[in-house]
Amino acid sequence: MTSVATRRVYIDSLAKGYDAPLEEGFKFLSESVRITANCRVTIKPNLTFPEYAPGVMTSPEAVEAVVRYVRGFTNRITICESDSGGYNRFSMTEVFHTTGLDRIAAAHDAKLVNLSFEPSRNIAAHPGKREVSVPMPTLLLDETDLFITMPVPKIHMNTTVSVAIKNQWGTIQDPSDRLRLHPDFQEVVYAVNKIHTKSVAIVDGKYGLTRTGPLRGDVVNLNWLLMCDDIFYTDRIVSSLMGFDYREIPYLQYAMAMEGIHPSTPCEANTDWSKFQSDKFYLRREWTDYPGLVTFNSRAMAYIGYESALARPLHWLLYRFRQPFF
Repeated sequence: MTSVATRRVYIDSLAKGYDAPLEEGFKFLSESVRITANCRVTIKPNLTFPEYAPGVMTSPEAVEAVVRYVRGFTNRITICESDSGGYNRFSMTEVFHTTGLDRIAAAHDAKLVNLSFEPSRNIAAHPGKREVSVPMPTLLLDETDLFITMPVPKIHMNTTVSVAIKNQWGTIQDPSDRLRLHPDFQEVVYAVNKIHTKSVAIVDGKYGLTRTGPLRGDVVNLNWLLMCDDIFYTDRIVSSLMGFDYREIPYLQYAMAMEGIHPSTPCEANTDWSKFQSDKFYLRREWTDYPGLVTFNSRAMAYIGYESALARPLHWLLYRFRQPFF
């Protein structure tokens, strides 16, 4: 998280593409996200599906635009993500290929890293009086000077919304660890985001996802780009743009309380960001979403649903009524 007293937020239309808003956004955020020649920049898009899906994933076009901008200052650029898929794990290395990110990285002399196979070191999260160890890649802990998270604004069937804070859930390297840690989600995802001393959120708002995310739902055409020098404050703004009060979303309420962010916390914005607000976002769970919601909120049920001998037959039964997402 940035240490600036007043957060800075930049939002603009994508009517003319990504390049101009990105350049103006970095200028507006100014010194808090300044990039020097020796700066090691790590970019984390949201890549949660085996192939690009609008509203579900950060667009390759947006990632390339950010890489192109950063390449004007430094050649020490890494694009990263971990294997995804939860119980049905799939290879992020293959996703890099199917989305064309391997081509983009090669064209701009950037590294492309599957975090699942990187060295790691444990950090601590504190749900209640317990301490939980979470392995995190040393790339992010020791080898990153500026961290850029690139989420999309979408509904999530377990957390209501998924934007900048939750995008770092994908930096937990093993999908099975993410499942195991679900019941401690708000404390763990907060700790995972606190490892970054200098960061910027670039929200790819070309498309959003409504109804029931994070992998399926209805695509919303938004056509904006938002940048903020505080990952946590980003979610305070974007949840409002999506029509939600962060105080009614437990993990956002927790994070904002920890960061001292409240509804009247000031920010410096380039324009009235509320004019980009949409009334198209809502959460409507299907009955087949509720087993996942239960395991998300219960340690005992998470063990039964993902680690016990019952896990496989329970998933087989679920898939009799709901096809796997991929």
